[in-house]
Amino acid sequence: MNGLVIYLVIGFLTLAPALGWPQNKESYTIVIKNHHFDPAQLNVPAGQKIKLTVDNQDPTAEEFESFELNREKIVSGNKKITVFIGPLRPGSYKYFGDFHLKEAQGTIVAQ
Repeated sequence: MNGLVIYLVIGFLTLAPALGWPQNKESYTIVIKNHHFDPAQLNVPAGQKIKLTVDNQDPTAEEFESFELNREKIVSGNKKITVFIGPLRPGSYKYFGDFHLKEAQGTIVAQ
């Protein structure tokens, strides 16, 4: 039985990249500071999955939300989250922070 488990684990690890599971993807970081996203415009490669870390350096919670990317995640104060997105078609994808809507605005540009 233990041999079967080992074969299943090895098989899973071998197939995970082929199934499109996020591994060794391009990594990017967006920082939230003073209720603003930095960078306000993030350029990423089109047609490729990416790993996006959202680092909230404010003491209060913020949200990373995008209708165009179909993502909505709360980032607690002084915490980080990871979001996997893509592959994206060339174009602009807006995101915002719902808790500070006037200040927390940004765009991801896939090119």
